[in-house]
Amino acid sequence: MKPWAVLMSLALCGQALALDLTPNEQAGKRLYRQGVSSSDAQLMARVGASDISVPASVLPCASCHGTDGRGRAEGGVRPPSLDWQRLALGQGERQSNARSYPPYNDGTLARAIQHGVDPAGQRLDPAMPRFELTLADQRNLTAYLKRLSEERDPGVEEGVLRLGTLLPANGPLADAGHVVRAVLEDGVAQINQQGGIHGRRLELVVADTGTDQVSAELALQRLLDQQQVFTLIAPLAPLLDQQLPALLEQRGVPLIGNTPRSGGSSQIFDPMPGIASQLLSLAEHARSSLGLAPDGLRVVYAGNEQAALAEQVRERLRQQGWAPPAIQAFDGQAVEGPGIVFVGRAQAFAALAQALQAEGREPYLFAASSQVAAAVAGLPAQWSQRLFLAYPFVPDDWSEQGMASLAGLQQRQGLDPRQASLQVNTLCALKLLSEALKQIGRDASREQLVAALEGLHDVDTGLTPALGFGPGRRQGMAGAHVVAVALPGPRFTAVAPYRPLPDSP
Repeated sequence: MKPWAVLMSLALCGQALALDLTPNEQAGKRLYRQGVSSSDAQLMARVGASDISVPASVLPCASCHGTDGRGRAEGGVRPPSLDWQRLALGQGERQSNARSYPPYNDGTLARAIQHGVDPAGQRLDPAMPRFELTLADQRNLTAYLKRLSEERDPGVEEGVLRLGTLLPANGPLADAGHVVRAVLEDGVAQINQQGGIHGRRLELVVADTGTDQVSAELALQRLLDQQQVFTLIAPLAPLLDQQLPALLEQRGVPLIGNTPRSGGSSQIFDPMPGIASQLLSLAEHARSSLGLAPDGLRVVYAGNEQAALAEQVRERLRQQGWAPPAIQAFDGQAVEGPGIVFVGRAQAFAALAQALQAEGREPYLFAASSQVAAAVAGLPAQWSQRLFLAYPFVPDDWSEQGMASLAGLQQRQGLDPRQASLQVNTLCALKLLSEALKQIGRDASREQLVAALEGLHDVDTGLTPALGFGPGRRQGMAGAHVVAVALPGPRFTAVAPYRPLPDSP
């Protein structure tokens, strides 16, 4: 199957799985969740034995029965499930709260909602509000309640919440995939040993991306359409970088993990800062500590796939008061300028340093450690204290509890401490997800998860600076530590701590 055909299949499956509500059902959903009439008129409800009148928007149905209609215990009262199969479509009498009554129909459901009486004529618990509805509002609400059980998001079950990830089992990224899987499985096991989250055990489903794009797309399709995962966590699938943001946006599937090279989306929450914001931290150090003039930085990139990121870096430099020239592609020749901000892979960075050395030039070099760290040890002493790298976190960020947690993970899973960066990234993704799940409560939905992630601020991981997101902000950090490199060695010295960068204009 061709890649475009797989993607089309994914998109169509997503559309087929989405619940298509009629206008009346949509109005009923609004009434159920918000207590608002289709006419926008204020609805009222009577509460308690004294029939105290309150706006229905204060006590909508979902406030007790939950957005999934399953009910949640509160104040010693357990509202029953509103699953229409249970209420009306079975045979014989129903048992609820030690009471027996015949199956519901449209008429007896309306009587229960408006007068608090079940099909057998028995009074319902006085804690249930009695709503004053028009005939149209009652019809809308009934229509929606018949579809309510279909509204639950994929991956959410009574005792299980299913997470998914994409990891390569073979190829050059297989070792990294093994590390991510070990961290996720260990973290999920630790959460489940403590009782899960809101009574649900987390279940991790791992799909092998294979070694080509079609295999990766089929793996994603299995996760979303067959395994029905609720969210994606820390996937390692560069073969899907171009397609993933748009597909997640269309399907409404949240992802907590690294932002694809092609860019993010409203559904992707990355614990770590993007390359652009890391390089801006280096630029701030170049201005405040190295004294570079506004026109002293040039953005150089290697590889066509890096051009868009390089242009983004240049634009953000300009917004911060720099006057960089047009971005320049590295073609193997030396580059002019007192400061070079590099965007690209380690091999090209080493070639750039060699070309500059051959021409007798010694500009300051600035790069993200995640892109070029593999080349640093091989650089000549000429670049000592002239190379500055951005690191999202450094060992000084690690608290005693954080170090103990990381060491325990490494011991349990037999992980190499030299791969701590990848381990920390994955731990942070799982930490942010678990914090958001705790906030949304038992009525988990993808929409609520996105809102909860947006609301996370100053999350203490014990291994990084405090993480957090916000409306329109999808990076857990905005900036990086600045680290100077001494050669030979190499030896690393933090010269500027992490400080959150101001938002772009």
